[in-house]
Amino acid sequence: MGTKVTGVADARARHAAHSVLRERIVEHVFVGETMRRLWQLGVVNVEILRAEFDASGYDLVMCCDSVMRHVQFKVSLVDGTRAQVAINQQLARAPSGCVVWLGVTEDLEIKEYRWFGAEPGRPLPAITDHAIARHTRANAQGIKAARANQRVLPKGAFERLVGLDEMLQRLFKIPSTL
Repeated sequence: MGTKVTGVADARARHAAHSVLRERIVEHVFVGETMRRLWQLGVVNVEILRAEFDASGYDLVMCCDSVMRHVQFKVSLVDGTRAQVAINQQLARAPSGCVVWLGVTEDLEIKEYRWFGAEPGRPLPAITDHAIARHTRANAQGIKAARANQRVLPKGAFERLVGLDEMLQRLFKIPSTL
């Protein structure tokens, strides 16, 4: 059995060290909550497909009735300092590409929903005018190489949503009450 993490600093270190695991857990929670809410609204024509790797810029394909979304997920702590995220430019080629940025508590409860995208059927808004992302680690000469296919979007480029119902409206044009 693993050791239990105690204290805020230890919890933050765990989030940093296991960010990929954290993102997968939150992705599963989001998908589960989305499907449950759609069920509650009487929507049952739903499909969720996972990309093996995100070379095309998306993590999931989410289909609801006739709407297909290619979704890139980002996750951060609600009280964290993350002010921007890197977005793969290939997402602009995917049908109805969008970015869902979720803010979570240290216990991985989703508290914030942020959205970057367009209406269903429309492409991702242009991101080519944003700064080119750089690798987080420097090479032997101390230079952080450019990630030519990645653009940096600040938190302010995202629309902050009230909750899951508003996210479903953005993703699929699903009203909160049918």
